[in-house]
Order: sequence, then structure tokens, then C-alpha cells
Amino acid sequence: MSFTPLRALLRQAQERPQGTAFFFHDEMWTYRRLADDSERIACGLAANDVRPGDRVVLHLLNRPELVVAYFACFRLGAIATPLRPAFTFSELADLLKRLQPALYIGEVSLYSNIAPADTAILPIARRILVDDHAGAHAAGSWDALKQAAPMQWPTPSIREPAVLINTSGTTSGRPKFVAHSPSTLAAISNLICRNDGLTTDDISVSPLAMAHASGIFRSLAFVELGVPFVLRERFDADAVLDYVEHYRGTYLSGPPAHYAALLRAQRARPRDLSSLRFGTIGGDSCPIDLQQEATSVLGAPLYNYWASTETVGSLTFGLRAGPVARVAPQAQIRLVDDQGTDVPHGAAGELLIRGPNVFIGYWGDPAATGESLRDGWYYTGDVMRRGDGDELQFVARKKDVIVRGATNISPIEVEDALLASHPAVKEAAVVGKADRELGQRVFAFVTLKSSATPTTVSEILAGVQQRLADYKVPEALFLLDELPRNALSKLDRAKLQAKLYARCPD
Repeated sequence: MSFTPLRALLRQAQERPQGTAFFFHDEMWTYRRLADDSERIACGLAANDVRPGDRVVLHLLNRPELVVAYFACFRLGAIATPLRPAFTFSELADLLKRLQPALYIGEVSLYSNIAPADTAILPIARRILVDDHAGAHAAGSWDALKQAAPMQWPTPSIREPAVLINTSGTTSGRPKFVAHSPSTLAAISNLICRNDGLTTDDISVSPLAMAHASGIFRSLAFVELGVPFVLRERFDADAVLDYVEHYRGTYLSGPPAHYAALLRAQRARPRDLSSLRFGTIGGDSCPIDLQQEATSVLGAPLYNYWASTETVGSLTFGLRAGPVARVAPQAQIRLVDDQGTDVPHGAAGELLIRGPNVFIGYWGDPAATGESLRDGWYYTGDVMRRGDGDELQFVARKKDVIVRGATNISPIEVEDALLASHPAVKEAAVVGKADRELGQRVFAFVTLKSSATPTTVSEILAGVQQRLADYKVPEALFLLDELPRNALSKLDRAKLQAKLYARCPD
């Protein structure tokens, strides 16, 4: 059994108290400081009647308080529940209703999207802001949490949920909460440390959002291994390159859109990136030309990486250009057909994964859990094909998911927002269009009722913008007399995509 995230931090704080955990705005945070602040915040949570199993909502950009809050929850046995900064009030309100959190920890820059929340679900007294002058927003303060008296409590279970990470709701249009325990988080960290070629001599420049699985998992692995990382609130290409040059960063990770932006920024103002050893690209497969171009411009190889919110570590990055990954040593995987039978070598099949690094279920959703976890195997929904040696090649996704900038978007969720945005919308359908940098872009088709007017399209889009995060809003809306359907009267998305490419060939 590898160290749980909390034990990994405590070990580093004991063995390397002055070692660098991370940098934030040129301020160095040591392992000792991180451990001490996490203990104080854990006491503050307990003093606010947060108990093991309670949900603590973390609504923060990448900043030290977010890292501290994760470890504080781990210490107490509360369930850390990060919410994505891009979500609108409508999206957040539904998540809060389902979570029934014991406490909310946020920041002023995001609080406007949560402030109107029903006080019966999130009382004002249960809201904490980490910024100065939190009282001006009728919220409690982070500093007050740190002033709580020391206390002791039993060591939390390593099998119970420790973090809930919301998905995009790709099957039903409603986000699910992926539950990981200290045990599964430990297994993920251990596999990342073992398989991804990082050492204590590395320095990661980490623009991945810690409200997402990729940011959480990697940051915990960095702490376990003792790899310093550079934390930044949001991705900014110029800042990332400046940090690589300033801190002599050796490792980068991000989606294709990030690397496309890094290439433009580096060409516009070259930096010394000679310290970079390699980069990994995740969230979506990277076009080969972008992968090769990044390797040339950044001066380091760029590899594709497969992972999901439900599991990381069974596959590691591929060693050649293209949508390839490698099966990690001792990983348990299968490729199966629609009947669950293993496919022959070279044939395409759905990837199944089993192991201690697989999530423990979808919180509050036993039906979805039973569908995805069967006989100990996680059904990923991704179709792969075996190549030479330990190589796997990504083929396609089984589900109708749009991946824009490495973020999954549920067509069902966008379609529901279109239908609710204006009374003139009769039917709605959403599809993705391939894009070199973003992976895919979002477009919509609608049919209208007779009450439509010349301004209806703009009104529909304006209504959707009030309901969805910007990255989910369709770039264009096309009118059809009727939506194409197959012989079973199901929406024919393939025909819709053909119509989209006919209207937008570039």
C-alpha cells in the first residue's frame, strides 16, 4: 500500500520540512508550511461542525488555499468537492442542491455565481471566502478558520469517499460525482510516480485546474514524489513560458489548446526553454502535426496521455506521435466488443480497466455505478486497438461527447439549455466539429415553433449564455425545418454533422 495523500504530505513535512512543495506568485510554500496550515484548517472545519463524510465545497481558482483545503478535508475525513470556476449559477445551484454541503469555501472573483444560492441549502453562516474583507460579502473568513483551537479525532477511513469530482454528464445530461477514496488516490499517485518518468530533480509548471481530475491527481502525485510545482490561477501561455524559463521547469502537461497557445506565444517572444525534458498532452488526442510542431518549437518531445476522472495510471504516455498510449506494467486491462467478449489482437474494442486506482462509484447514483463498474471492471466508453508491444491506439468514443479544449461537453445538457432558453424552440440538437487546436467546437441545430420572429436566434443564444458556461455555448445556431432521424426515430447525429460540414467546410 502506497502512502495516502495525507500520509505522503506528513512524510515530506517530517523528512524534508524546508523542501519546496510549490511556488505561487514567486512565494515558496514548504512541505512543513503546507502540513501546518492544513492541520489548522482541519481544526477550523471541525470547529464549524464539519464531520467525516460531510461535503465541503471548494469553489476556487488554483491558489494555495485550494491545496490546503484538500489536505484539510483529507485530515478530517470530510469529502472535498471542487466545483468548476466556469460554471454558471444555474449549473452550480443544481450541484449544491444535490450535495447539501456542510460548508462552502470560495473566493470573491467567483462568489457572484454562488451568492444567490438558496439559504436553506447553503446558509450564509456556512459560506467562507478566502479573500481579505470577506465580511463585506456577509461570509466567514479563511483567517478565522485558521484560529480554531487544536483538537484530535480518529484517523479517517481509507475506503470512504475523500473527493467528489463532477463530470460533464455525458450520458444523461446531468453531471455525475466521481468518488475517490484515500486508497484510490494513493494508488493513482503511486502509478503516476512509477510510470511517468518524473524524479525529484523535476519541476512541473502546472497550469491544470485543480478543480478538475487532472489537476488534483497530478498535484497529489507531485507531493508524494517530492516534485516542486508552479501553481497559477488560470492558464496563460505567456506566464507559463515565463515560469518555465524562470524556474527552469522540466515538465509540462495540458490539453491541445494549451500547447497551440504556447507555440504562438513562444514564436512571438522566444524564451529559454532548454530545461524542458518532455510534455504530456491529455483531455483529447492531439493532432500529429501539432504534436510535432510543439516538439520543434518547445525543444522537448510531446506525448499523448490517456486518463479519465474515474481512473488514472493504468496507461501512460505513448512514445511516438499520434493518438497512442502504453499499458503500464502490471496494469489490468481488456478490450471487448458490445457483448463483453475480448476482441482479437488488432481489433477495436472498448477499454476496460481494473485495479486499486479505479474510482469507488458515482456518489448518490447506484444505477450509473452499476452500469460503469461491472464485475470489478470499469467500462471506460473509449474504443482502443492494440498495437505493437504495450501500445494502445485510441479509435473513438462510444458516447456522444464533444471534447472542446480537453473539457467534455454533453450534447444533451446543451440541448436541454436550448429548449429551456426560449419558448419558440421546438427541438434542438448539438454536434461537434473537429478543430485543430480545440479538438472540437460546439454547433447547434434547432427547429422553431410558429411563434418565432427574426430576432429569435439571437435571443436563444443569449438565453443559453445565462444557463451554461461559455465553453458549452454553441458557436453558431442553424435553423432546420425538421431534425434528421433514423429508422428507429432516433436523432441522426451523423447526418447533422454532414449538414454542419456542408455549411462550415473550414
